[in-house]
Amino acid sequence: MAESPEPADMTNKSVVKAVRLLRELAKHRQGATATALAAATRIARPTAFRLLYSLEQNGFVDRIDNNYILGWELARLGKIADPHAGLVRRVQPVLDDLAAELNETATMSIPLGDDDFELIAEAASSHLVGVTVGKNVGRHFPLHASSTGKILLAELPKDRIESLLPPALEAFASRTITDRGALLKELAEVREQGYSVIDNEFEEGLLSLSRPVRDSSGKLAAILTAEGPRYRLSRDRIPEALQHMQATVGRIVGILWEGSTPD
Repeated sequence: MAESPEPADMTNKSVVKAVRLLRELAKHRQGATATALAAATRIARPTAFRLLYSLEQNGFVDRIDNNYILGWELARLGKIADPHAGLVRRVQPVLDDLAAELNETATMSIPLGDDDFELIAEAASSHLVGVTVGKNVGRHFPLHASSTGKILLAELPKDRIESLLPPALEAFASRTITDRGALLKELAEVREQGYSVIDNEFEEGLLSLSRPVRDSSGKLAAILTAEGPRYRLSRDRIPEALQHMQATVGRIVGILWEGSTPD
C-alpha cells in the first residue's frame, strides 16, 4: 500500500513576512523606519517597503514621517478578538503532554499588567481520578504565595514591588513568606535561576514550580506552572520537573511565535 503523500505547505510566505514585520514593530513603541524593520527581520528592503505599504493601506500600520507604528485597524481587531480561546487551543495539547510526563497538574497563566495574572489553561494527569480539569481556571492566587506570582513579581523593580505589597504579608500556610524583605531576597534568586518554587506556602502539602514564557522580544508573555502534593512531587523531583518544563516552554514559544505545531 502506497504511503500517503505529505500535505502540501499551504503557508503564504508574504503573509508570514508581514507578520514578522508586525511583531518586530511591536518592539518599537516610538516606531521604526522601513530600513530598520527590514534589517531586523532579514527581509529585503524592497519587499519590506511593499509589505509595509500594503499594511498601511489596510490600517494595520500607520506612518508618521518615516516611522511606522502599529495601526488603528490592528488595535480595533484586537479589542474584538477573544483574548484566550485561540491561545488555549494551541497550548492545551502541550500542557496535556507535560501533565502526563510529570503525572501532575500543569497550568498556564498570562500577566494582567504587572500586578496580577489570570490562569487560562489547565491539564491534569490521568491518575487524578475524579478531578475536574479547569478547576483552577479563573481562580485568584496571591502574588507572594504562588509560584506564578513570584515569576510576575521578579520582573519588577524593587520600588514597584514595595508599592504593591505591604511590609507584612498574609500567611496562607505554614511556610508562607510573610516578611517583604525575605520575599525580595527570594525574588532576586528567582531572577537569577529562571524559575520559582513554593513549598507549603499557599496550601499545606502543595509544591509548585513555575517558569516564564517569553515572546520574541524577551517580554514575559505567559507563565508555565506544574504542581502536585509533596508526597508525589517532592523536592528531589524538582530538577527533573524543571527540565520537562523548560522543554515545554520551548514548544510553547515555537507554537506561538515561530509558527510550529505541537509534536
